[in-house]
Amino acid sequence: QTNYCVCVCLALGTGARRLHVSAAFSAKAKVAMSRFEPGSSINYEKMHENINIVRRRLNRPLTLSEKIVYGHLDDPAGQEIDRGRTYLRLRPDRVAMQDATAQMAMLQFISSGLPKVAVPSTIHCDHLIEAQIGGVQDLQKAKEVNQEVYNFLATAAAKYGVGFWKPGSGIIHQIILENYAYPGVMLIGTDSHTPNGGGLGAICIGVGGADAVDVMAGIPWELKCPKVIGVRLTGTLSGWTSPKDVILKVAGILTVKGGTGAIVEYHGPGVDSISCTGMATICNMGAEIGATTSVFPYNHRMRTYMEKTGRGEIASVADQFKDDLVPDKDCEYDQVIEINLSELKPHINGPFTPDLAHPVSEIGAIAKKSGWPLEVKVGLIGSCTNSSYEDMGRAASLAKQALDKGLKCKAQFTVTPGSEQIRATIERDGYAKILSDVGGIVLANACGPCIGQWDRRDVKKGEKNTIVTSFNRNFTARNDANPATHAFVTSPEIVTALALAGTLNFNPETDYLTAPNGEKFKLEPPTGEELPSRDFDPGQDTYQHPPAENSAVKVDVSPSSNRLQLLEPFDKWHGKDLEDMRILIKVKGKCTTDHISAAGPWLKFRGHLDNISNNLLIGAVNIENDAVNKVKNQLTGEYGGVPDVARHYKASGVNWVVVGDENYGEGSSREHAALEPRHLGGRAIIVKSFARIHETNLKKQGLLPLTFANPNDYDKIRPDDKISITGLKSFAPGKPLTAMIKHSDGSQESISLNHTFNETQIEWFKAGSALNRMKELQ
Repeated sequence: QTNYCVCVCLALGTGARRLHVSAAFSAKAKVAMSRFEPGSSINYEKMHENINIVRRRLNRPLTLSEKIVYGHLDDPAGQEIDRGRTYLRLRPDRVAMQDATAQMAMLQFISSGLPKVAVPSTIHCDHLIEAQIGGVQDLQKAKEVNQEVYNFLATAAAKYGVGFWKPGSGIIHQIILENYAYPGVMLIGTDSHTPNGGGLGAICIGVGGADAVDVMAGIPWELKCPKVIGVRLTGTLSGWTSPKDVILKVAGILTVKGGTGAIVEYHGPGVDSISCTGMATICNMGAEIGATTSVFPYNHRMRTYMEKTGRGEIASVADQFKDDLVPDKDCEYDQVIEINLSELKPHINGPFTPDLAHPVSEIGAIAKKSGWPLEVKVGLIGSCTNSSYEDMGRAASLAKQALDKGLKCKAQFTVTPGSEQIRATIERDGYAKILSDVGGIVLANACGPCIGQWDRRDVKKGEKNTIVTSFNRNFTARNDANPATHAFVTSPEIVTALALAGTLNFNPETDYLTAPNGEKFKLEPPTGEELPSRDFDPGQDTYQHPPAENSAVKVDVSPSSNRLQLLEPFDKWHGKDLEDMRILIKVKGKCTTDHISAAGPWLKFRGHLDNISNNLLIGAVNIENDAVNKVKNQLTGEYGGVPDVARHYKASGVNWVVVGDENYGEGSSREHAALEPRHLGGRAIIVKSFARIHETNLKKQGLLPLTFANPNDYDKIRPDDKISITGLKSFAPGKPLTAMIKHSDGSQESISLNHTFNETQIEWFKAGSALNRMKELQ
């Protein structure tokens, strides 16, 4: 047996980042990752033992998803395991938080009274930087505008033992892929695109801040045992087809809710034709089909990526346990989708929903028929989904062809590097210059326009227009706050081609561009290196390590701040049925977390619950009048904004409910969409179906997420009804509740409401919130 310790230093500017890897092979194979924080570790041997315990119990082959998830069970010998039914108690290895959600997560952790996080955790500043002029200027302005928030996060991180990535570091998911993800790790992140880490064979799951607090507090984390959807890949990617087209195709098949409650597991011989960062792209956008997460099996592509990012020693130990990092032969999936990569064509999805899939060759004709604007106003590449070195290289190869012919982009063109490392490397290797020369503006290493942080000025609000992006989401008004913007998501290569052509009516596989001298030419298929031959340039050092001694660190929240607000506990359940509640709004159609708690300019209030609550449901469509942010106050008879009416009900001592449609709360992990209704007096959300993260977030904050036993009962409820929810005194898992509906004409009817609460979650409701319950148990 061999015991050794390897220390790898990656020089970054004036600082140094250290990765300590200690391992004892055979009987004590263990990888201890203390990258930036002491105590960060995954024990492959422990995971192996857990897998074997579960395998003996279930007596069947296991999928890769099951191996990693069950390998992190708190009690593998006693845990009831039934895919799609039971709740698992898990021990994730680490937590990651982006700055917009970290504010509320850290405020909740402070409220818990605990002195330090129990698992390695990091905060990443990426959401609060608005795209206006260019990377350097926008970053400097963000530091000035958000100084109070950045200071709070930096000091809270130092106080409670959390690593802090400063603004300019890059997007959380790219940083995780470059530094923290590795095969077999289980990581939870307070962002819905955390599954990006599945490109490195990790189980990375998006959660709300309250879930993150549980894990940081050392409490086992609950997750409904996921089903497993297998996507079998055959053939080989080539030409214009990219990894993005795999998930665009899958989204078209499964729709925005087809992955709910399931992990999507890619497998088959086609996997090896996809780069590690390409696999991350596919996993990232799995959030758009509602999947719990997505994952790829460990292979040589992942090994090479880890070696290039300073984690070769971890790869070596992963090699020893490769059987635990791939699916068992003959394992069973709940559903199987087959995709031949050799036959897959470039896709573009949209507008207004990421599951409306079209082949690029057909989008021009479809747009004409549908009345969508053909002119492409802006092409945007980058984001957490598509900002790898390979992505930038392939886009630059097309830009270079155009420049060689004297042609620049007809549309505006923006480039968002995913991290400081990517920015520095594409600048060193000339990609950034090529993309700038063709007309591109290189933005800050941040989320930017992808999440609505875009000071767009080329069109007026309400003006119908088309943009194409390599982002992941394209809900109404998401990118630029303009509900008339038709946003389409596709690969960086197709975005670049359409920006050059200036129109959706262009198929780069068959159509020609015209150079300034009149020469017609066709773009050759894009090419690009998977990884830089000269290694990555890490760029500037942007990481703050938590100090060994934190007693002198002060975390201040000013009572007069309009950006930050300490939290007050929510009230406990009064022990009775909830009677005669008003309907705040009956929502018509799609209602994402963007509709419930908009991002963009509202991001600045993510640390101040009362102020952020002024955006509650202002994007949701009221079925009564097809209007947004216009509901009838049943106490006064007057119409007002949704938050205003909610505040009036609360001040009058009137509880209220929201009624919604299918897949309510799809999209972001933002728990503000659950905190706000609770803060403003809401008690229940009654819908046809929920998105996974939002349903959990509602439970965490003491609300009742309920679904119609008969979806047609949605039609029975009128906006001026009163609703009573009965059966709460005998509230129990699997036992439906009853809603008594009182109509304004004096008639009444009752309907059955289902729920997915388990015993622990019912205690959250009774205590008023999960955080209240945590304090009760201390």
